[in-house]
Amino acid sequence: MKARVKWLDNMSFVGESGSGHSVVMDGPPELGGRNLGVRPMEMLLLGLGGCSSFDVVLILQKSRQHIVDCEVEIEAERADKEPKVFTRIHLHFIVSGRNLAADKVERAVKLSAEKYCSASIMLAKTAEVTHDFEVREAD
Repeated sequence: MKARVKWLDNMSFVGESGSGHSVVMDGPPELGGRNLGVRPMEMLLLGLGGCSSFDVVLILQKSRQHIVDCEVEIEAERADKEPKVFTRIHLHFIVSGRNLAADKVERAVKLSAEKYCSASIMLAKTAEVTHDFEVREAD
């Protein structure tokens, strides 16, 4: 896997993935940025959310669950001093579907957290990573 990050100007950067996609990252105005894109540490949380959601959806589909939506709300805390690593991350999954089995959603979240989501497992080396979920009946 490869990626490339190129400085644009001020504190703006463009990240290019090996699969050919780009994303703009920028810093806050107080550090010379113009707020044109997500912060690099926010990108880590977005990657974590994407990685874990991918797993949860795939596991539920393979379990023949009629899933129609999956959202994950992520809250994180960082250390006060440099390096300001994440110290706590909580993922709250909101899974919607028709007649979803809560035990299967719980299993999918647990499998992602403990076995499949590389981002979650990697970040858990420095942060306390917790997960919970809620099941909503779709219309």
